[in-house]
Amino acid sequence: MRVIDRSERRARLGLRHRLAPGRAGTTAADAATAVLALHATDPASVYLSAAARLDGATVASIEHALYDERSVVRMLGMRRTVFVVPAPLVPVVQAACTRTVARRERTKLLTFVTQSGFTTRPERWLAGVERATVEALAARGEATAAALSSDVPELARRIVVGQGRWQGEVNASTRVLFLLAADGRIVRGRPRGSWLSTQYHWAPAESWLPGGIPDLATDTAQAELARQWLHAYGPAPADDLKWWAGWTVAETKRALAAAGTVEVESADGTGHLLADDLEPVDAPDPWIALLPALDPTGMGWTRRDWFLGPHRAALFDRAGNIGPTIWCDGRIVGGWAHRADGVVATRLLEDVGTEAGTAVEAAAARLADWMGDVRPTPRFRTPLERELAGHHS
Repeated sequence: MRVIDRSERRARLGLRHRLAPGRAGTTAADAATAVLALHATDPASVYLSAAARLDGATVASIEHALYDERSVVRMLGMRRTVFVVPAPLVPVVQAACTRTVARRERTKLLTFVTQSGFTTRPERWLAGVERATVEALAARGEATAAALSSDVPELARRIVVGQGRWQGEVNASTRVLFLLAADGRIVRGRPRGSWLSTQYHWAPAESWLPGGIPDLATDTAQAELARQWLHAYGPAPADDLKWWAGWTVAETKRALAAAGTVEVESADGTGHLLADDLEPVDAPDPWIALLPALDPTGMGWTRRDWFLGPHRAALFDRAGNIGPTIWCDGRIVGGWAHRADGVVATRLLEDVGTEAGTAVEAAAARLADWMGDVRPTPRFRTPLERELAGHHS
C-alpha cells in the first residue's frame, strides 16, 4: 500500500490549490477549478479566494469572469451551500448534489405553504407561482426579487416557515426563487451593489448558460465529482468526501468505487487516492498565503489536524466555519483581519522563523493594497478575527 506522509499531503495541497510558488493561475476559472468550487456564502470570499491563487487578478477581472464570460457560475451545491463553480462542472454538481437538495427543499416549501393556511392545494399553488415566475423572468431577461414580485403578486405573499421557536414569516419569493435555482431553472446573476453585496439579479438558466444545465445521471455525476475532488484534495478518507459533498455513506462508497480509486496509508489513517495519481510529489519552494474566511482549502476536509494543528478554537466559529487564516508550507500558522483603518492585522500562533514572518508581513501589506478602500467583514466571525479587527496598538 502506498504510504503518503503529512509532508507530502501538504505539498500536494500547495501545488494542487495553486498556492505554492509558480503555481498561480491567470483566470477566475483557474482558481475555482483548483479547489473545485469557491465558497460563495460570503461574497467577499469568492474574490479573496480567487485573488490568492492568481497572478494579477483584480475585482474587475473576477467580475468579468462571473458576469460577462460566465466561465464560473454561482449556484447552490454541496451541503446546501452556495458556491462559484467552473462552468464545465455545473451539470456535475447539479446532478451529484443539488438535485437531492432541490427535492428536500420542495418538500419543505410545500409543508410551509400548507401550514400558512392560504391554500388547500399547495402543489397546485406552487406550480402556478413557479410557472408565472419563470415566464416573467424570461420576459424581463433578468430581474431582482422585488421586480419579479411586482409581476407575480403571489411572490409577495407572506408564508410561515420553521417550527416552534424557529418559526417566522418570509416573502414567498425568498423560497420560490431559491427552489427554482436549486432545480437549475434560474441562476444568480449580477449583484445589486458592489462585490460585497448579497442581493442578486436573477436570470433564466438557458440565457446564462447556452442550452441551460445539461441533465446528467446522478451516479455518473457523483463518480466524476469524487474523481475531481480526490485530484484536488486527495489522499483523504471517505468520511471527508462524504462530509464535503453532503452524501450518504452508500453514495460515497459507490462514487469512490466508480471513480477508480485505491487505498493509501498515512499518519492520519487509511485514505483514498486516484489510481493514476500515485506518483510521489516533491515539496514546492516555501510559501505563504493569507486565505479568507470560508476558503475552500480550509473547508475541504472534515479531518483537519494535519494542517490545522491546535488552532481550531481561535480560527473557527461554533458552527464549524473557518475564519481568515495564515498558511505556511501547507499548515495553518495564524490568522488575520482587515481593520477599519485599512491595515491587515496578523497574528502568528506558532514560530515560523524570521524569513517566513517577514513574508507574512509583506503578504498582509499586499492584501491591504488589493482591497483598497473596501472593508469586507466575514459573515461568520471567529474569535481571533474579532480580536484582531478591533486591535489598534
